[in-house]
Amino acid sequence: MRDKPPPFQTFLDAHRSAVFAFLVATVGRGEADDCFQETLVAALRAYPRLTDGRNLRGWVLKIAQRKAIDHHRARARRALPTERLPEVTSHNAFDGHAEIWETVGALPTKQRVAVAHRFVAGLPYREIGELMGSSEAAARRNVHDGLKRMRKEWTP
Repeated sequence: MRDKPPPFQTFLDAHRSAVFAFLVATVGRGEADDCFQETLVAALRAYPRLTDGRNLRGWVLKIAQRKAIDHHRARARRALPTERLPEVTSHNAFDGHAEIWETVGALPTKQRVAVAHRFVAGLPYREIGELMGSSEAAARRNVHDGLKRMRKEWTP
């Protein structure tokens, strides 16, 4: 027979210490408070639907485990603070070559994108093909055709 869960406050009083200790061990003292809060909110939302109160400790620790995993995933995506910002060079592909880039801008889309990837980003044909959803040979051909067209249209 299933045991009906006790009132939420009784449940919380009984398992608060175990959940918090688990979170301190898995995410660290500094982050345990936030994860503890998220765990309790999730448990409170799910508690009214809970029909079996026999293993509440295991149930809430499973929620805490998922919140700890979510925390670690989110931390992996966060930017890390740094002492110094890297130096940024003021490199503009258009500097001193406006006429050339106007000619590139007039190329058909595939040729224009392939030429830009090749000569602005310096990508190999294989990567250009991947980015454009085509083969390496097609990327090479688009760059070749674009350059050929530019030679005909552009005069310094």
